Amino acid sequence: MSSRWARYVGAVFAVAVVTALLEVCRGRINSATVGLGFLLVVLFVAIRWGSGPALLASVLGMLCYNFFFLPPVYTLTIADPQNWITVTAFFITAAAVGQLSARARQRAAEAEAGKREISRLYDELQDAFERASEAEALRRSERLKSTLLDAVTHDLRTPLTAIKASATLLLEDREMNEQTETLALEEQQVLLKVITKEADKLDRFVEGIVDLARIEAGQLELYRHWGAVDEIIDAALMRAESLTRKDVLTVLLEEELPSVRVDARAVAEVVYTLIENATKYSPAGSRIIVEATRSSDETVQIAVEDQGPGIPLHLRQRVFERFFQAAEPGLLKKGRASGLGMGLAIAKGIVEAHDGHIWIESTAGGHGTRVIFTVPVGDDEPPVNHDQAGVGARKSERMNSNGK
Repeated sequence: MSSRWARYVGAVFAVAVVTALLEVCRGRINSATVGLGFLLVVLFVAIRWGSGPALLASVLGMLCYNFFFLPPVYTLTIADPQNWITVTAFFITAAAVGQLSARARQRAAEAEAGKREISRLYDELQDAFERASEAEALRRSERLKSTLLDAVTHDLRTPLTAIKASATLLLEDREMNEQTETLALEEQQVLLKVITKEADKLDRFVEGIVDLARIEAGQLELYRHWGAVDEIIDAALMRAESLTRKDVLTVLLEEELPSVRVDARAVAEVVYTLIENATKYSPAGSRIIVEATRSSDETVQIAVEDQGPGIPLHLRQRVFERFFQAAEPGLLKKGRASGLGMGLAIAKGIVEAHDGHIWIESTAGGHGTRVIFTVPVGDDEPPVNHDQAGVGARKSERMNSNGK
């Protein structure tokens, strides 16, 4: 038997069972209870098997109601005109309840089917998105490998070539016989300085790779102590002194800056990185401003501003990505290497490890770049050093020996 006919058979069987039960209870129930019983079976059939079986149950229920329970019983004759109203009202009500219940069941089934379809489409979309993400990740990975290979080749080969050439000249000079002119002491000193300088470059390169790896792995260790902001900036300026000799360096410190509880070496590294970038992309002899102020949200804000070509708006977030460089090589000062593009990525990691933020703005004049980062003051500030309090805002200019 097909499932379609089985539903109709089920409707007939349900009406028969209810009729039998009501017949057994004839003496203890009234006609209203009988009508309600048949309405319930119609409702059950509509919910279980749909509108067709529910309509059949309505017709059978009306006939059984009349035949077994309305006088004269066991006939289809209706003697009392009021019973005509009762039977008609019952049939209309049963048919309406059955159809509405069946329609509600159909809507629920359609909603469930729609839900499954939406879930299926969502799964397909998610799979497609994951495949696209994997493809994009693979493409970016290949591009990153290419960029990293080019940069590493340059940053490793250039100092190694200089070290190799200088060391070779010194070794050959040692092997010269008395008839051959040897290098002067000053020349040997120059070659040794080249070796030292290029070895320092390699050391900084390796340190940068290690620091970046620690930041990405969430393993950057900070040694926080209370310290003065001006001392942190002075440490960065001292390290950057050889880079800023041909520039005008201005330091602006707000009056009575609070002490900060930070890793002073790490924060000084951030300031140094920003100054180094400013010297790379600013014209020789231009002004570089280092400024520190207290923000209203209990943080100290440090900014480095240059007069270089600036960074386009759409690249101001990407410059903090590892190995990304926003400026074209032609914008660099003559003789300055572009580097590997790790500096700002490391700076961002250090700042965020201190629960701070770093971002880029345009300068007030609209020409150049202003990089700003924040570090929190801390919950408990140390006692004020009265020897330094009330000094006022410090403004100084550091120039090269030629007075530029």
